[in-house]
Amino acid sequence: MAARTPVLDKTDLFGTLPPELLEQLRGRTALARYRRGDTIFEKGEPATHLYVVFSGRIAIVAKASDERESVLTVLGPGALFGEMSMFDAGIRSANARALTTVHLIAVEFDDVRDVLVRRPEVLWAVVRILARRLRATDEALADAMFLDVTGRTAKRLLELADGEDEFRMPLTQEELAGMVGASRERVNKAIALFVKLGWLEISGRSRYRIVNRDELEIRATV
Repeated sequence: MAARTPVLDKTDLFGTLPPELLEQLRGRTALARYRRGDTIFEKGEPATHLYVVFSGRIAIVAKASDERESVLTVLGPGALFGEMSMFDAGIRSANARALTTVHLIAVEFDDVRDVLVRRPEVLWAVVRILARRLRATDEALADAMFLDVTGRTAKRLLELADGEDEFRMPLTQEELAGMVGASRERVNKAIALFVKLGWLEISGRSRYRIVNRDELEIRATV
């Protein structure tokens, strides 16, 4: 699929490659399709591939011993995931699940390692990716310490909207609650408050519209 090249080209890891090397790598990729709810990989599994989201949305999920789940992040087209195990020959550290019908570009670790050997400067892109992950972890810890459930709910809604005023909620109520780190009842109460205040409108089961972004952004910080 010719469109794979522009998608790979937009990722931090592959975006710095010269066209001829990117084309060579593209020839070694495979396109995988998953339906909503399908598991892409599970924590503890051996890892052999990294993935780029071609279309749709996926969730990276942590699961507790009592089967409770927390959605760590939601990723859309162009996002790279599953690459961490490539650098320590480890196993998957979390679960990945399709939130919608999703098409993924799969790249074998060995093919990426071959590129890194030939173009070691690409490792700076790896450093940027890892630094961004650490920043996200620090921010999540700060949110848990300093924001209440209402504030965390506002912040997650803004993240899921991805800059748009109207969006379709890709998560179930349980998944959203896991992403916020609170019970479903408390998250629903926060959303109902935003609707009552006129900051948010909901139609049907999953279509959201941000009416007052300024107030929602303020609430996401206090």
